[in-house]
Amino acid sequence: MVENFVKILGIPFITKRFNEMMDLIVDKITSKEKTFIVTANPEIVMQAKKNHDYFEVVQSANYVVPDGYGIILASRMLQTPIPERVTGYDITIRLLELSNQRGWKVYLLGGKKEVNDAAAASIQKDYPHVNLVGRHHGFFNWEDGKVAKEIEDLQPDIVLVALGVPRQELWIAKHIDRFNHGIFIGVGGSIDVLAGTVKRAPKIWQALKIEWLYRLVKQPSRWRRMLALPEFVMEVLKEKFSSKK
Repeated sequence: MVENFVKILGIPFITKRFNEMMDLIVDKITSKEKTFIVTANPEIVMQAKKNHDYFEVVQSANYVVPDGYGIILASRMLQTPIPERVTGYDITIRLLELSNQRGWKVYLLGGKKEVNDAAAASIQKDYPHVNLVGRHHGFFNWEDGKVAKEIEDLQPDIVLVALGVPRQELWIAKHIDRFNHGIFIGVGGSIDVLAGTVKRAPKIWQALKIEWLYRLVKQPSRWRRMLALPEFVMEVLKEKFSSKK
C-alpha cells in the first residue's frame, strides 16, 4: 500500500482520504501491527514547533492525519494539497462501528471520571457488541505505571487516548514500546462528545469550514488556544516565501 506524505512546518501529514485511512488502520489491526496515530490540527503543529521534545514525539508517530481545516488550507498554500480532512472524532466513531461488527477489544483512556463513565455508557448503549475491555479516567500518576500495565495485560486492539494535547501523544510515546500490538490514537475532545458533555458542530458549520468558530462560541474559554490559528498561518506563509528564495 503506497503511502504519501506532505510536510507542513516539518510535520509529515499522510495524504489519504478518510476511507483510505480507515482501510489502512483496519489492515494494521488485522495484522496485529502496533500503530501510533496523531490527529493533528494547527494547535498541535504550533506546539510541536515550539517544543522540540514534542516535535520528536509527533514525528515518531506512524501516521499524522490532518485533523483541522487549517492543515488543508496550509497544504494548498504550500501547493502540496492534501485531499481531505481526516478527524480524530470520525476515526473514533468508525473504529467503534467496526469494533461493534468485529468484536475488537477497545480501551478508553482519559477524561474526568464522570466523563469517562458517561462515554463508556454511551459506547455500550450505541455499540453493544464493542468489547470494551477496560477504561480509566485521565487523572492518574504516570510514574506508577499501573494504567500501562493494565493495557499491556488486556492487549486491546484499539486504545483511544483522550488526555488532551500534548499529554496524550506524550503518554503514548512514553509507553508504546511495552505493548505488543494495537492502534494507539490521541482523540482529544472526542471523549466529551461521546459523553454528551460537548456537542459537535452541526453539519452546516462543518461544511462552511468554521467548526472552530462553533467551538469558540460554545466554549469561550478556548480563545487562548485559538490564537494558534493566525500564528500558524503566519508560519506557513513564512515557509512558503522562504522556499521561493
